[in-house]
Amino acid sequence: MHKMITAGVAAVLFSSATGSLQAFDDRVSVGVLAGTTGAGAEVSWRFHERLGVTAQYAGGLSWDGDFDTDDVDYDGDLDISAGAIKFDYYPFAGRFYLTAGAMLPDMEANVSGRSKRNDTFEFNGATYQASDIGSLHGKLTIADGVQPYLGLGWRSSHRQGFGLFSELGVMATSIDVSLGTSENYEGEHDQFRRDLRREEQRLKDEADKLPFYPVAVVGISYTF
Repeated sequence: MHKMITAGVAAVLFSSATGSLQAFDDRVSVGVLAGTTGAGAEVSWRFHERLGVTAQYAGGLSWDGDFDTDDVDYDGDLDISAGAIKFDYYPFAGRFYLTAGAMLPDMEANVSGRSKRNDTFEFNGATYQASDIGSLHGKLTIADGVQPYLGLGWRSSHRQGFGLFSELGVMATSIDVSLGTSENYEGEHDQFRRDLRREEQRLKDEADKLPFYPVAVVGISYTF
């Protein structure tokens, strides 16, 4: 009798689970978006009422900014683009979801620097003539390669038709700084090259105070 009851309960549970799976039709959503990584598009496949996968790409965003140290005025033009592949979890089988995955960012700034004193630079306690060095130039990389991502959002992928979607998240950064001079002074003077590497590290330490890049996205989608 006990075995018969156990088998009956298992059959009911299996039947219920199968019915739940059959009741949900997997859906594909396509959309356009804009946010802190630029403008782009996404494709999302919701293959279960609580599970889905999303691919995104956005780019074309640029920022102009400046940063000052005690001795150098820096200007930078930051270009931003990023692709992403994410796994979505809908805990309530509705619009709200949690997401995690990987982003493939390309976030680099072309940097130029000029002396505040107009005639000298000071790096790592040593003074150099601006007429010998010229100007500084280089790159500041905020993130590239593959970076982990976590976020949450809202998407109407559980039903057919047009809908709005939004997402908030954070992506890990990977800061790198490289500097050179317009007169290639570092190629001829070893001490200056070492002092310039110290300046790179100082700028990197400042940028490392932002270990995450904020990701905010809004868009319009259609679910088939």
